[in-house]
Amino acid sequence: MGTTARAHPFSGPSDLHLHSLRSDGTEPPAAVVQAAHRHGLRTIALTDHDTTAGWAEAAEATASLGMTLLPGMELSARHEWRTVHLLAYLFDPDHPRLRAEMERIREDRVGRAERIVRSISREHDLTWDDVLAQTGVGATVGRPHIADALVARGLAADRAEAFAGILHPSQGHFTPHYAPDPFTAVSLVVAAGGVPILAHPSPSGRERMMAPAVLRELVARGLAGFEIGHRENTADGKRALRALAGELDLIVTGSSDYHGLGKPNLPGEHTTADDMVARIIDRGSGTAPVYA
Repeated sequence: MGTTARAHPFSGPSDLHLHSLRSDGTEPPAAVVQAAHRHGLRTIALTDHDTTAGWAEAAEATASLGMTLLPGMELSARHEWRTVHLLAYLFDPDHPRLRAEMERIREDRVGRAERIVRSISREHDLTWDDVLAQTGVGATVGRPHIADALVARGLAADRAEAFAGILHPSQGHFTPHYAPDPFTAVSLVVAAGGVPILAHPSPSGRERMMAPAVLRELVARGLAGFEIGHRENTADGKRALRALAGELDLIVTGSSDYHGLGKPNLPGEHTTADDMVARIIDRGSGTAPVYA
């Protein structure tokens, strides 16, 4: 039996996974909103990595365009060797434990980025100042900013070439940053009144989908659903996730993971059904959607 959601004053199409230069996107939050509007979207979520720094600007921009904003974030986690990303919606940004974890992640991201740059600089003409020049004010520093610095230095043609070349783990410059396990991450988002959705949960390669038993345990901890409509998910993984979501009556989302010029993904290339957006709104209690 599916969950019946109440009516809410938002309208689709909806894309619940977009990034600005507050993390690793290439555009200010207002420009991200404008790009989404041009692609026909009417409800969006700004989900920068481990930060809420773009919420206010995005809210002002969506209101001016008659759109709805679900304030969100993409929270970093790690399970075994995998990087796990958790989309968190409508949480309280001032919740003490979640805020402390976000700050710890961001601080270690900076240290990790500095370690990577030191390693690269032994072989290539790249400095920390080069990376800072590619990082927006208040942004969560990450490997994409190093990639942009490599491009600016003429050491790669674009981000894709940087990640396939100098930043590839095989080149020996990779080092992980701190991230909580996904069970802790889910619990923190729920405690802050938020709605946690597992981002692109069935990629190919080393980051492949977590075992069903792990996914079931995450649901038991409060995981609300899966981002199934995403270009990185494998066909087999999507089938398995849809079956599990149907069995457990979970929320299913689809979104673009838009990064501006940082990725080829376009706003609205995958969208979330209105009833699923309504279920997220019904479940979230930490902060409210911003309606036009």
